[in-house]
Amino acid sequence: MTTNDSGSAPKPPAKDPWDLPDVSGLTVGVLGGTGPQGRGLAYRFARAGQKVVIGSRAADRAVAAAAELGHGVEGADNAECARRSDIVIVAVPWDGHAKTLESLREELAGKLVVDCVNPLGFDKKGAYALKPEEGSAAEQAAALLPDSRVTAAFHHLSAVLLQDESIEEIDTDVMVLGEARADTDTVQALASRIPGMRGVFAGRLRNAHQVESLVANLISVNRRYKAHAGLRTTDV
Repeated sequence: MTTNDSGSAPKPPAKDPWDLPDVSGLTVGVLGGTGPQGRGLAYRFARAGQKVVIGSRAADRAVAAAAELGHGVEGADNAECARRSDIVIVAVPWDGHAKTLESLREELAGKLVVDCVNPLGFDKKGAYALKPEEGSAAEQAAALLPDSRVTAAFHHLSAVLLQDESIEEIDTDVMVLGEARADTDTVQALASRIPGMRGVFAGRLRNAHQVESLVANLISVNRRYKAHAGLRTTDV
């Protein structure tokens, strides 16, 4: 007797990992959007046609930065940025990470949050990784935002390249981590909106620490070779 004869439903085909949703209509908020990484991400997404709102502790700083970026970018204080956005990228300095997220718990409830913060220390030997009590910056965000859907991505991007208007494509992969496939698919699709960039699923949030820590190695690469190194995954 065959499986179908027994009355069991046939197993559905595996989902194509590159079958990603259309995110072109979503509004992207960038907390810390006046800093180098935040400005660079905001510029690239807006240049790709995404609606972008950048946030700062001071609304006037965000408005001024948005005017400089152009491409329809708008500025607001962090709370308003979070409220107005469908996807919120956290690009604040590590030393203000926890305090910022704690203050925005209500505004970020129900939102898809993308943490790209790298906990790093610096001394005479260069950059080195810090280990947050929760395991990683992304896991700290998940603990502080129980009503949000937290993912991790955009850690390994050069702020210099992101902000360089003469560069048409950013040749790099973005490692995306999270607990729900629908969320990581959305972030992968968002990364792929930037020409030359590709989002690649890289595991659950418990694996975020080594992804965040790798930035310390890239800083060493950049210093030795006078470069703005990124990452590419092979055979994917």
